[in-house]
Amino acid sequence: MVLRVLWMVERGLDAVLQRVLFLGMAALIGVMTLQIVSRVFFTATPWTEELARFLLVWMTFLGATLAYQRGRHIAVTVVVDLLPPPLRRLCRAATSLVAIGFLAVLVVVGYAYMDLQSFQTSPSLRLPMNYVYAVIPFSAALMAWFALVDLVEACCARSDPTIGPGSSAVESPDP
Repeated sequence: MVLRVLWMVERGLDAVLQRVLFLGMAALIGVMTLQIVSRVFFTATPWTEELARFLLVWMTFLGATLAYQRGRHIAVTVVVDLLPPPLRRLCRAATSLVAIGFLAVLVVVGYAYMDLQSFQTSPSLRLPMNYVYAVIPFSAALMAWFALVDLVEACCARSDPTIGPGSSAVESPDP
C-alpha cells in the first residue's frame, strides 16, 4: 500500500517535470530565436542572453533530476548484476542510502549558497540571483525523494523480478 502511494507520487512528479522541461525548452527556443532576430534585424536585446542562460541552468538541473528518477545516469552494474537477488537488493538499498546522504548535504549546501547570493541581482533582468540558485536545493530534494522511493522499493521487494536495480516507478507495474 505504501509503495503504491509512493509510486503514484513519483509518477505525478515525473509528469510535472516532463511538462516543466518541455515548457522550459519551448521558452528557451523562443528566447534564443528572439535574440537572433533582434541581433540581425534590430538592436540586440540584452536580457535574452541572460534569460536563456538561466533557463538552461534550470533545465539542466531538472533534467538531471528526471534522468535520476528514470535510472538513466551512468552506472557500472557488472558486479551487482552477478549477485543473487537478496544481495542485489541490499546493494540497491545501500546505494540509495548513500545517495540520500549526499543529496541531503547538497540541499543544505545549495540552500546556504542560495542564501549567500540573495543580495545579488542579475544585470539585465534585475532578477534576484537566489531564484536562479534555488534550483540546486530544489532538484537535490526531488532526487532525494526519488532515492527514498528506491530505498523503500529495495526493502519491500520480496522476490519480485520486476523490481530490481535501475527500475523506476514509471516502468514498475502496480502490485
